Amino acid sequence: MPQPTSVVVAGGAGYIGSHMVRMLRDQGLRPVVVDNLATGHADAVQADELHRGDIGDAAFMGEIFRRYQPQVVMHFAASSLVGESMQQPAKYWRNNLVQTLSLLDTMLEHGVRQFIFSSTAATYGNPVEVPIPETHPTLPINPYGHSKLAVEHLLQDYDAAHGLRSISLRYFNAAGAHPDGSIGERHDPETHLIPLVLQVASGRRPFISRFGSQHATPDGSCVRDYIHVQDLCAAHLLALQALQAGARSAVYNLGNGLGHSVNEVIEAARRVTGHPIPLRDDPPRAGDPPVLVADARRARQELGWTPQLEDLDTIIAHAWQWEQRMRRLAAPAQ
Repeated sequence: MPQPTSVVVAGGAGYIGSHMVRMLRDQGLRPVVVDNLATGHADAVQADELHRGDIGDAAFMGEIFRRYQPQVVMHFAASSLVGESMQQPAKYWRNNLVQTLSLLDTMLEHGVRQFIFSSTAATYGNPVEVPIPETHPTLPINPYGHSKLAVEHLLQDYDAAHGLRSISLRYFNAAGAHPDGSIGERHDPETHLIPLVLQVASGRRPFISRFGSQHATPDGSCVRDYIHVQDLCAAHLLALQALQAGARSAVYNLGNGLGHSVNEVIEAARRVTGHPIPLRDDPPRAGDPPVLVADARRARQELGWTPQLEDLDTIIAHAWQWEQRMRRLAAPAQ
């Protein structure tokens, strides 16, 4: 009986990576997880193969490639906190670019020439048009965005020089959790709006902060494009299929094209949870664009991607199941 196709999932113990591992396994593929567990969680990996180490360790990664003979690598292993990147730029350049450069060289050494990269809307910087298409100028305003864009440029050069084909997926706001409640978002510190709001609803935080209420938006609060983590993973699966079918390197936005304001997220969370969710107004944050919404038509047209879980209440309901589980686990034993 032939072995299922092996897919190396770098950062597969993290939020999006762990959902990808689950989806690959459900599709009959063999996810091989590589994670140094600096921010990931071993118990989130619902697969047999978890290898703890750094993607920049050529000897370690070389053994992975020799043992499993993968055709493709999915890269979710990056530092991703914008504020931290401003304070520790060296960490972001080292983790996000230098480590990836080493990984690509090890891939070439072992004949692996298909790569799917988790990029970010932070590559665009402050938007000059909304919704944001892939043709929008890329002018990052923080080291996180700079380091991700640098990897995109690196991938273009490696395709031209070595025939390493890649698909880079620029995420907008990943959100939600697996519908069965088994895996979800677990960052420390947590910086994303939806889990923070739900931590207020579950009693783990006293209030949610709204950073600015006088932005140039319909209700004065910032507007973001929330995309369910399952829909993100579905796009990665389509990208894998495209590369295996011979697709050329490409860059795609991943978002719903549906902007929701901070106020709308809080109201939806109140509906879903039945909790009042106290709100505190804080000053606007520097460099926080009023609106970030994706134009993801290219992914729909070229990859055949159609988000299935666009409804904000659904996204929050799945995240709420996960938050309730986290609250139970955090509760002291009676």
